[in-house]
Amino acid sequence: MATTVAVSRLGGDTVSIFARSESNTDLAAAHLARQATASLAGLLSGLGKSRSDLAKAMGVSPGRVSQIMSGDSNLTVRTLAAAAEALGAGVEIRFFAHPETADGSDAGSGAASPTQGSNLPSGSLR
Repeated sequence: MATTVAVSRLGGDTVSIFARSESNTDLAAAHLARQATASLAGLLSGLGKSRSDLAKAMGVSPGRVSQIMSGDSNLTVRTLAAAAEALGAGVEIRFFAHPETADGSDAGSGAASPTQGSNLPSGSLR
């Protein structure tokens, strides 16, 4: 998706500039934040820990943990690493190409297996 921006030059000519739409990036970022916070919530639950426990272990306020868990704040890799370290867990981030349809167009977010491209057998967790 492209957005057309008209720019006037000193001579009066108008030039069109094509830029990538920020909405796709914003949607992808929101999706990643939801994935991260859902994974973190699942880990907390699996460990039998509360958000207050996480706040104490991270050395932050319960309000900060609420911000993190809401996914609304700009989650950084540092924040995710701090939460993982506080819980004795790890974080894995991987990049993968979206599958394409037969006509060559992008098929969407296409969920890839967590073990795709790794040496782990299917269904294994690290």
